[in-house]
Amino acid sequence: MNEDWIKYAEDFTSDESDVLRELREECYAHYEDKSMLSGFVQGRVLSMFSKMIRPKVVLEIGTYLGYSALCFAEGLAEGGKVITLDIQEDTNKVAREFVAKTEYKDKIEFHLGFATEIIPTLPETFDLVFIDADKPNYSNYYDLVFDKVRPGGFIIADNVLWSGKVLLDDKDENTKALHEFNQKVLADNRVSNVLLPIRDGLMIVRRD
Repeated sequence: MNEDWIKYAEDFTSDESDVLRELREECYAHYEDKSMLSGFVQGRVLSMFSKMIRPKVVLEIGTYLGYSALCFAEGLAEGGKVITLDIQEDTNKVAREFVAKTEYKDKIEFHLGFATEIIPTLPETFDLVFIDADKPNYSNYYDLVFDKVRPGGFIIADNVLWSGKVLLDDKDENTKALHEFNQKVLADNRVSNVLLPIRDGLMIVRRD
């Protein structure tokens, strides 16, 4: 999409909270890997999904600075929570500081460590899972969470278009892993799915 279309979409999208705006501006000003942050429109899309689903438990794989966790928290059912996993201590510290400024500070549960080790220890059943971490493990994360997602629950995976690199014949490790993940989801007869070309691609998967 050209920049004018994107700007128009942003202009006609409900605003984010003051804390989310502060966090987004902090990221864009000080982090070289700022593309890892869910952008404004994508954040509003994630918030809208959460408000539609009204999840009791959200699992997020890949916290980064906490922007998407806060977006999901906006739609939680009464008594609900977001469990968010990451391995980076420095960005996790920032995420905790920003979450502490919000009404969701008691609804977001942080875990620091390898998601492949943490997920099997979690006793919860998930209404919604968001995968936005290291790309070679996308298929592993999908397999690890699948039986913990309730029937009718959702898995959302970010970056599945990978700036269009999934169309290339010569794919690097990350691109190959994402393409194989997309193939895996499409071939899974336990789910229905749609790949939305929003930002860098969102794969929306419903466990049937």
